[in-house]
Amino acid sequence: MSGYADLKLGAKVIEGKTKIIYDLESHPGKVLVESKDRITAGDGARAHDMAGKAKISTSTAAAVFKLLNDAGIRTHFIQPHEERSFIALKCHMIPIEWVTRRVATGSFLKRNAGVEEGYRFCPPKLETFYKDDANHDPQWSFEQCVAAKMNFAGVTIGANELHVMEKMTVTIFEILEKIWASLNCSLIDMKIEFGVVDGTGEIVLADIIDSDSWRLWPSGDKRLMKDKQVYRNLTEVTSEALDTVKRNFEWVADQLQHLVTQPRGRVVVFMGSASDSKHGDKIKSTCSELGIPCDLRVTSAHKQTEQTRRILAEYEGDGVPTVFVAIAGRSNGLGPVLSGNTVWPVINCPPLTPDWGAQDVWSSLRMPSGLGCTTVTDPEAAALAAAQILALTDHMIWSKLRARQLNTWVALVEADKKLAAH
Repeated sequence: MSGYADLKLGAKVIEGKTKIIYDLESHPGKVLVESKDRITAGDGARAHDMAGKAKISTSTAAAVFKLLNDAGIRTHFIQPHEERSFIALKCHMIPIEWVTRRVATGSFLKRNAGVEEGYRFCPPKLETFYKDDANHDPQWSFEQCVAAKMNFAGVTIGANELHVMEKMTVTIFEILEKIWASLNCSLIDMKIEFGVVDGTGEIVLADIIDSDSWRLWPSGDKRLMKDKQVYRNLTEVTSEALDTVKRNFEWVADQLQHLVTQPRGRVVVFMGSASDSKHGDKIKSTCSELGIPCDLRVTSAHKQTEQTRRILAEYEGDGVPTVFVAIAGRSNGLGPVLSGNTVWPVINCPPLTPDWGAQDVWSSLRMPSGLGCTTVTDPEAAALAAAQILALTDHMIWSKLRARQLNTWVALVEADKKLAAH
């Protein structure tokens, strides 16, 4: 817990039904989020003590936030503290629950008569609810959210801010949906909240994400649900029933601990000459940003064909999913030779020069019959194309790519907002 060994709690910021937030006197701008051994439903109408729930919730939240942080999503989470608490940025919470639905079930069916349970939303369905227990968290439209003119830490929640939260909400859902799918679980729906970071005005994913936050169906089977709906559905809350709910929550936390969190694939760059290293380094740099291992090798398909095939066989033989990138100028024999001797994807990325670039590129574009390698001339784009291929079967790479797209989108919105203000 580097930098947080000397925690000194300050004032209680707020206490809710299932957690307490404390200022950290020793670390201004940070808070301690401490969970309670308490489970509630129906705006607190049903509530019970559940020994051990705080530890389970904290374990689940820490794992989820770490996955999202690693993918590139902006959150308030910093690091776990003790088994019941974690350290986070201090945020002014925006009192809107953002609900994303992949499958129609639960309250959506009650509010939308005629929709059959199991209807699949593509893209995911997004809804917003104003946090107000006394009025049972009424559903708000986008226009109502704008009209409220909420202001937190000097940030007015207008159309731009709401659009950013919309985009973030769907992306967060899709990332967690992919992650759970890798464990043969269907993320049916989920609710999250955002906050404005104290001192910076940045809008980030905040609050807590645990088994209270979603519907989760193993193998896509509602009968196997592992979420709080089991508690909501109880006609009588007995100690045995609460034990079942607790075991479900423990199962969720345990699954997240065993999740594969590192990319399983890799990119291997074959360069026809050591002089191509600058081009190769750009590909490797982009791969590194996405957490993808990338090897650089030098071999000439024209001058040492057998050596090229031997190196290729090394990578094919260890079973790691691989995308090959061929960097060769002038007459590109490297890409075609690789493509003709492997069934794994090959991308040509020729290092074009001002003098002969227009002519050289044709040796990468014009392939012999029977070969399927593609050509991308920009090294960053070649790395991204390789990543997208790997993302078809790798949830971690997919998540990083999706978060990267989100952050590009948000940066453009923020740039536009800044220019429009002048």
